[in-house]
Amino acid sequence: MSRPHSFTPPPCAHARQLRTSRGDFAVLDASPPGAVRATALLLPGYMGSKEDFMALLEPLSAAGYRTVAVDGRGQYETEGADRQETYAQGELALDVLAQATALDVGTVHLLGHSLGGQIARAAVLLDDAPFRSLTLMSSGPAEVVEAQQLKVKVLSDALATLSMARVWEAMRALDPPEDTATDGEALRRRWLRHRPAQLIATGRQLVTEPDRVAELAAVPLPVHVLSGERDDTWPVPLLDEMARRLGAHRTRIAGAEHSPNTDRPKKTAAALAAFWDSL
Repeated sequence: MSRPHSFTPPPCAHARQLRTSRGDFAVLDASPPGAVRATALLLPGYMGSKEDFMALLEPLSAAGYRTVAVDGRGQYETEGADRQETYAQGELALDVLAQATALDVGTVHLLGHSLGGQIARAAVLLDDAPFRSLTLMSSGPAEVVEAQQLKVKVLSDALATLSMARVWEAMRALDPPEDTATDGEALRRRWLRHRPAQLIATGRQLVTEPDRVAELAAVPLPVHVLSGERDDTWPVPLLDEMARRLGAHRTRIAGAEHSPNTDRPKKTAAALAAFWDSL
């Protein structure tokens, strides 16, 4: 999971509820100091939340982009049911379409990180009309690599029998020392508010996702494939090949790994704004 540097919004942003036809979603809504060039909707990854994009909000708003980062259904501060079918990918994709409509700004730039990229892709394949572009951030063409599949299975098995608090303790015991020192209490609070059914259902999606690149390539929408220079979830050469198949703009962020949004946020924001500016 991404580890945000802070859970406190910058002055340009405020936390609110986005009311949609499919329920209310917790968002961080950051507005530019001057004219708005366009609006971007940002979807977090597995075990993540809207706070994963916190460090992007100021530089993107300074570049003229209203930026709305969202907690998906059952993630952190957005309510969700205890039934796994609630989190089927098609349902989550319909949520994204409802979120884009509720922003009421015409088309939006859609970005999804990791699992969020797969959900964003599913939304675009249902209906690309609400979107001006699609950015897949550290999100590959199909299922995650085998080592990550094993981690997801172990986590899902634990979630089926243990409390969220017990699972958190077990995960932290396995973290490197430098990770356990990173705003651990805020991360724990976020974890405890995730719905186990959401984590189990979306984890299953990560390990079974089919390759839908050909379908996406047929959609007349500009695509940006952005990643770090290293990635242990989808190998970077695989992301390069996906970008080639999509005819997509391709960015590698130097010094970043699976979460360029937290590893190198200024470079990531600059790359996003440059892509959106080009459109």
